[in-house]
Amino acid sequence: MESTKIAVFKGKEIRKTIHNNEWWFSITDIIEALTGNERPRKYWNDLKKKLIKEGYSEVSEKIGQLKLQASDGKNYFTDCASTETLFRIIQTIPSPKAEPFKRWLARVGYERIQEIEDPELATKRTRAIYKAKGYSDDWIEKRMRGIAIREELTDEWKKRGVADEPEYAILTAEISKATFGLTPSQYKRLKGLKRENLRDHMNDLELIFSMLGEAATSEITRNRDAQGFVENKQAAVEGGEVAGKARKDLETKTGKRVVSRQNYLQSPQNKKLLSEK
Repeated sequence: MESTKIAVFKGKEIRKTIHNNEWWFSITDIIEALTGNERPRKYWNDLKKKLIKEGYSEVSEKIGQLKLQASDGKNYFTDCASTETLFRIIQTIPSPKAEPFKRWLARVGYERIQEIEDPELATKRTRAIYKAKGYSDDWIEKRMRGIAIREELTDEWKKRGVADEPEYAILTAEISKATFGLTPSQYKRLKGLKRENLRDHMNDLELIFSMLGEAATSEITRNRDAQGFVENKQAAVEGGEVAGKARKDLETKTGKRVVSRQNYLQSPQNKKLLSEK
């Protein structure tokens, strides 16, 4: 299973993840987007009971508990469903938003099929989304490179006996602590983030040092042939320390901290660029 991704439907964030080679979506996120209900979990629990009572047991059987990242940055088991199952669930929700949502789901499913046939499409779509949000071309290039470096690192972990979660999260926290002096959850609190992706709100230097920490960890892991969680944890600490030393050296020479409370798009320079568009 891949890590949590975020889709957007009319301004509402929908968490999704790849399971059995297709997108599975958070049911509570979809219910919130469709109904505007402030207690989507309760709505879903009541709806589940209604579905079972009315004989839709096959829908309940096709719901999977998958780990998705919550607003606190941690991963929790969450009720998820494939596009096909979601269509059945949406049919039971009385909402004028249902039909556009069905079309949106169908389009997302179709795009996934295209991406399987041509993985380069996924990269192009990611670039287009960042561009539409107002990120500069230079920032997008760094972010895309960071994604590639992160995937290279997680591939190394997979080959070396590290479980998906929560061990990935622990190793990532070790790299971040050694690089920036903050865990990802502490970093998100510093920037005032909740469910948002931390790296999407980093400035250029923060992204560069994130990449350095993870690239150094991959290199150390391979050269040492680290196996299992304990050895990979030590490699993660040392990889982060490489980036941490470089960060401190830069801060000493410039007199400025790399770690920033500002979100990338909220910096004065970027706000000015966005207002001129």
